[in-house]
Amino acid sequence: QLEGRLTDETLPRSVASDGKFIPSNIRWWCSGFYPGSLWYIYEYTGDKTFRELAEKNTFKLYPLKQKGTDHDLGFQMNCSFGNAYRITGEQKYLEPIHTSARVLAGRFSPVTGVIRSWDFVRKGRDWKYPVIIDNMMNLELLMWAADRSGDKSLRDMAVSHADKTLKHHFRPDFSSCHLVSYDTISGQPHLKQTHQGLSDSSAWSRGQAWGLYGYTCMYRLTGDARYLEQARGIAGFLINHRNMPADGIPYWDFDAPALASTPRDASAAAIMASALVELSGFVPAAEGERYMAFAEKQIRTLASPEYTAPAGENGGFILRHSTGAYPFSSEVDVPLTYADYYYLEALTRIKRRLQP
Repeated sequence: QLEGRLTDETLPRSVASDGKFIPSNIRWWCSGFYPGSLWYIYEYTGDKTFRELAEKNTFKLYPLKQKGTDHDLGFQMNCSFGNAYRITGEQKYLEPIHTSARVLAGRFSPVTGVIRSWDFVRKGRDWKYPVIIDNMMNLELLMWAADRSGDKSLRDMAVSHADKTLKHHFRPDFSSCHLVSYDTISGQPHLKQTHQGLSDSSAWSRGQAWGLYGYTCMYRLTGDARYLEQARGIAGFLINHRNMPADGIPYWDFDAPALASTPRDASAAAIMASALVELSGFVPAAEGERYMAFAEKQIRTLASPEYTAPAGENGGFILRHSTGAYPFSSEVDVPLTYADYYYLEALTRIKRRLQP
C-alpha cells in the first residue's frame, strides 16, 4: 500500500488527520526509516520481495552521502545502507556509509567537542551551536565507519560527543533536556532549552528514549562502563516515572498532564523497547529480566488493536498514536515512519534473544 504511493524521490512520512498520505523527500530526517523497516521485514521473514523493495528504496538515498547540512545522516544512512550491509554483506553498500560518516564528521567542532545538530536558529532563541539529544543516535554511523576504515578520528569524535552530552544534557535524576547550545569561543554550554518538549525543564518522552538507546548503543560499541551506567540510570528514570502509564506507552512529555486526552507517543515506546531489549543483555540477570519484562509489556501494548492498525488502514503504516512535535501542532496522534522502524527492530531483537 505504501509502495504504490511513492515516486523515485519520495518515501513515507505520515498520514494527516483527514487520512491523506504524507510523503517525504529524501532529505527529510526520517527518510532512512522506511528502507530500514523493509530490511527488518526481510530479515524477519526471508521474503525476497521485501529485499528487492528494501534495496530500491535504500538507493533512493544515495545522493545523501554528501549532505552536510544537519546531523541526521546517521538516521538516514545507517538505518538504510547500514542495515543493508549488515544483513547482506554486499560491498556496494559500503562506500555510501563511509562517505556519509566523513561528511557527518565535518560537523564536529574540536572547540565544543560535539557534533552540531542544526544550522538554523529558532525565532526568539539565541542558539550559537545547538546540539539536541537526538544526535546520540547518529554516533553509531561514525563508530561503524571508524572500525571498518581504520580512521580513529571518527571514533574519537563519537566518544567526545557522547562524553560531552553525558556531562551537559543530563540532570541528576537521569532525565535529559532536549537542546544544549554551546558557546563557540569557550566551548561551554550557554543555554539549555527545548524545541519539542513541554518546557525547558521537562522530560520530552522521545528525547529520553533517544538517550537510553544512544548510551546503550555506545556501551555496545566501546565497552565503556560509564555509558552502561548512564543507560541503566535512564532506564530506571523511565520505567519508574510516576507519569508512566500502566500500559508502558508514555505521554508525549513525561511532565504533561496525565490525562486520557493527553497524546501518547508510540514512537517513544518503540524506541525505548528496542533499547531495553539490547540493554537487558548487558546487565545482571535479574535486572535484565526487569528490562525485558517492561519491553515485552510495551511491545504487547503496541501489538494490540489499540495501537496496531488493521491491514489496509492507517495509510499503510503499522502503528497508530505517535506524536511528532506537539508544541507546533505537527504530527499529533498520527502514524510515523520511525515508530514502525523501531517497533520492527524491537521485534527482531527479541527474536534474536529468544532464538540466538
